Amino acid sequence: MAVQLENDLFIKACFCRQTDRTPVWLMRQAGRYLPEYKNTRSKAGSFLELAKNPDFATEVTLQPIDRFGLDAAILFSDILTIPDAMGLELSFENGDGPRFAKPLRSEREVNQLRAANMEELHYVFDAVSSIAKALTSNGKQQVPLIGFSGSPWTLACYMIEGSGSRDFSLAKKMLYERPDLLQKILDINIQSVSEYLRLQIDAGAQAVMIFDTWGGLLTSADYLQYSLQPMSKIIQDIRSHPTYDAVPIILFTKGGGIWLSDIAKSGADVLGLDWTINLSKAREVINQATGKQIAIQGNLDPSILLSNPEEIEKRVQQCFDDLSSVKLADRSPLDGHIFNLGHGISQFTPPENVAALVSKVRQCSVR
Repeated sequence: MAVQLENDLFIKACFCRQTDRTPVWLMRQAGRYLPEYKNTRSKAGSFLELAKNPDFATEVTLQPIDRFGLDAAILFSDILTIPDAMGLELSFENGDGPRFAKPLRSEREVNQLRAANMEELHYVFDAVSSIAKALTSNGKQQVPLIGFSGSPWTLACYMIEGSGSRDFSLAKKMLYERPDLLQKILDINIQSVSEYLRLQIDAGAQAVMIFDTWGGLLTSADYLQYSLQPMSKIIQDIRSHPTYDAVPIILFTKGGGIWLSDIAKSGADVLGLDWTINLSKAREVINQATGKQIAIQGNLDPSILLSNPEEIEKRVQQCFDDLSSVKLADRSPLDGHIFNLGHGISQFTPPENVAALVSKVRQCSVR
C-alpha cells in the first residue's frame, strides 16, 4: 500500500509533475558539520557502530530534517556496507577513512567472491523501517525517505584498492590487464546492489539513489562499459518488478556531465548533476538525447557553503536564473528539478550557511 506523504514535493519532482516550489535536500545532509550528529556519534562510539545501530541511524537521519525542514530524508549508512557483507571486513581508521582487511588483489580472491549476504545487512533494512516509522504521525509520513547504494564500479574501486584513493590505480590496473576479473566483480556487484535496493524499498524507502562517485575517473569508452552499463542493468532489474514502478530511481555520477546524453538513456527517473554542467545545458542535452523531460537534481558546488550567506544566496539565485531561461511550452522550467549540491556537504560547513541555502531556495522557487 502506498504511503501517504505530508510533503510529496520531492516525489512529484522526481516524475516531473507540477509543484508549488522546488524541493531541496542535500547529499550527506546528516553528518559531521552538525553538532547534534557529533553528540550522537560520541554516544555510538565509532562510525560503524553508529551506522549499524538502527536507533542511532534513525536519530542522525532525522537531525537535518528537524533542523532545516528539508523535503526528503536519506538513510544514514555507508556505500561500503555491501562489500562488508561479502566478507571483505570493513573498518574505519581514524583519519584514514575506510579499509578492507581482504581486498581483491588476485584471481583466486576474485573467484572466491560471492554476492553480499543480505542477512548480514539486516541492520540497514531495520534502520529504513525505523526511520520511516519515526517520520510518521497520524497516518502520514512527514517527508519521503531515500535509500541508496554505491554503484558497481565505485564499490569495485574500494574492493580492489582496499581503501580510499585519489586515482584508484589498482582498480584501473585490473581494468586494463584483467578486464575479465573486473567484470566478474561488477557482475556480482550488480546482483548485490539490485537486491539491496529492492529490500530497502520493501523496508519503507520511497526512492532509491545510486552513487557513482568514481565513474569520472574512467575514459569515455570505459565509463560506458564498466560504470553506466552496470547501473543501467540495476535499473532494468528494479523496473522488471511492477511493485517498484512508483519508486523513483536517481542516478548520480560525479564528473559525469560529459556523458549526460548517455546517462539520460539509462532508465533513471532523476539524473544527479555536479557543478561542472549548468542546469539549462543539462536540460538541453537530456531533451535532445531522449525527446522528453527527465528530472534533474543538483547542482551547487558544496564548497560554496564554506563562504558566507550572501555568496550562497547569490549562487542559488544564479542556479534558478539559469534554469528559468529554458523555454517550455506546457510547464514551468522549474518543474522536474530537485535542488541539491553537486556532491556531499563538507564536514566544515557552518550549519547557518545551510539554513541560508534552504531559505533562499524556497524564496527563489515559489511558482
